Amino acid sequence: MNENALRTVEAQIRDQAAAHCEAGSIPGFVAGVHHAGEQVVVAHGTANTATGAPMVEDTGFLFGSVTKVLTTTLVLQQVDRGLLDLDTPVVKHLPDFALAAPGAADKILVRHLISHTNGIDADLFFPDAKGRDALKTYVNGLASSCGTLFEPGEQLSYSNGGMIVAGRLLEVVTGLPFPDLLERDIYAPVGMKDSSTSPAQAILRSTAVGHFRDPETMAAKPTGMFMLPDTWGPAGGTPIGTVADLLAFGRTHLAGGLSPTGTRVLSTGSTALMQQVWHDMATPNVPPMGLGWVRYPFGETTVLAMSGASPGGVSILCVVPEHDLVFSAFGNTPGAMMLHDQILQWLLSEHLGVQIPTLITEVQQDVDLTPYVGTYRSNQLRIDVSIVDGQLEERTTYEPADDSQRRIFTAFAGGATSAPPQRYVPIRPGLFAPAGYPLETFDGYLRLLLVSYHDVRDGRARFRNGGGRLTRRV
Repeated sequence: MNENALRTVEAQIRDQAAAHCEAGSIPGFVAGVHHAGEQVVVAHGTANTATGAPMVEDTGFLFGSVTKVLTTTLVLQQVDRGLLDLDTPVVKHLPDFALAAPGAADKILVRHLISHTNGIDADLFFPDAKGRDALKTYVNGLASSCGTLFEPGEQLSYSNGGMIVAGRLLEVVTGLPFPDLLERDIYAPVGMKDSSTSPAQAILRSTAVGHFRDPETMAAKPTGMFMLPDTWGPAGGTPIGTVADLLAFGRTHLAGGLSPTGTRVLSTGSTALMQQVWHDMATPNVPPMGLGWVRYPFGETTVLAMSGASPGGVSILCVVPEHDLVFSAFGNTPGAMMLHDQILQWLLSEHLGVQIPTLITEVQQDVDLTPYVGTYRSNQLRIDVSIVDGQLEERTTYEPADDSQRRIFTAFAGGATSAPPQRYVPIRPGLFAPAGYPLETFDGYLRLLLVSYHDVRDGRARFRNGGGRLTRRV
């Protein structure tokens, strides 16, 4: 990337971030791009509206689910070292691993955990535990609290539970607590010098906090909960770092597992394994899944990506192998994902010259809606689907298992545990778009807003997929 191109990228990100921050949609934003040996990081706005601390280039933030790629990298390191095999049943190493359905855990292989094909129904399971035994507590709680959505390998459903079980598996085979393993085998060799899993460490340097909109004033208010419990560490609950740290991690995957420090973090073969397709739902709203990475197709170009929600914030890490580019960003309101998507599409189309095709090219008018009507459930979540005015209408209800689950989820969601009814218009049988959105909205990362239905039997869909997550017909 020449100097003029670098300045153009910097100016574009700065202008877009300033526009969103000054419009009041995001208090603060930080983003970085590494391309062809050059790097730029841009920050704008406020990291914490309670203190007025500015967002600066090295402000730290919660990685959220971007952590899942770090956890997967740790698993593949153990494969490289001969301590794990992707096709081994998890119970070989975790004999106490069980689910509410007898024998269900026995069928889950190591690769199912990190390819989101395990079927563990634990997406909103939040045991409140801290310290060294947090992940053990999580796994022990699955047997009484969580069942399965599908047979391992049968479907794809974004799985927090799978990643947390993978974190516990890592602890057992290495003998190290997950935070220590992350520090030793990822942060240090990659050169992620400002990363930790500890709020006690994060408070010693510039660290952003998430924000939610006040429903009365619409002003951004700081979150009342900085991070999720330690039980969610491997899925993204606790790791904290900077844009520069995530760019260094992304560059490691660009370079076949060799970090910017010159340290071999992962074998070339295992790095390639993570980038291969491991499951494809063959629907536009659910991109093909690698190991850890989600593979977003933009025409002929694949973007390896993972985004991450934290209480009141959202991060993203994208690696574009064909163009030697890494993009990472964080905004401290949930709506920052719109800005992430705008910048990613600008980088692809304007900076790299990638032709981004229209994802939805035609819409069918006369689609029979009756196969999709009904009630669908997953862990502590119910979605009621009906037909209203010729459209599908979905009502989502959170049904906490106990007061502890309610408290944690409510804080994570900024106080909102239910959403207004959402209408959907048909694109074709089994695929629907939220009403009122222009179709070009879905060309980029926001294709996740589309909803699909799967496995129609006897005139009724068995599964609903929204945001990559399955719910199963009751």
